[in-house]
Parts: sequence; C-alpha cells; structure tokens
Amino acid sequence: MEFDSNIEHLRLAFWNVVMAAGPVLGIALAIGLVIGIFQAATSINEMTLSFVPKLVFVLGGFALLASFMMTQLSDYFAFIFDSIRALG
Repeated sequence: MEFDSNIEHLRLAFWNVVMAAGPVLGIALAIGLVIGIFQAATSINEMTLSFVPKLVFVLGGFALLASFMMTQLSDYFAFIFDSIRALG
C-alpha cells in the first residue's frame, strides 16, 4: 500500500466523520445560537432553557438523519473492507 493511498483513506475517513456528525452538530450549533440570543435579549439565565430545547432538537435531528448517517458509514466501511480484501 502506497503512502498516497494511506493519505487518501485518511482523507475519506475524516470526510465521512464530517458528513456523519456534521448535520447533528450544525443543528446543535444553530439552536444554541438562537437560544443564546434569546437569553441575551430577555436576560433569562435559566440553564434548563438552554439544555432542554437543544436536547429535543438534536434528538429529533438525529432521528431524521439516522438513515443518511448509517448509509454514509456503511458505504465507507464497505469500501474499506473491499480495500483490505484487495491487499491480499
């Protein structure tokens, strides 16, 4: 296995991590930003106000995007196992 091939596999691994975790983290970031702006505008500093909606939206986003994330990861692992089988 060549060095460039190893780098390509590492690049694909990082890209799949971004594609799998990125949407859920983006949802958490957006909801956190909206709640933070709301808390700053209203001077409400309740901890559950920032935690509960974020938890609900992240779990909902995870439920909606689970099939996409599983497809991405299963395709990547199939590629990796095919690469291992091709080595010998």
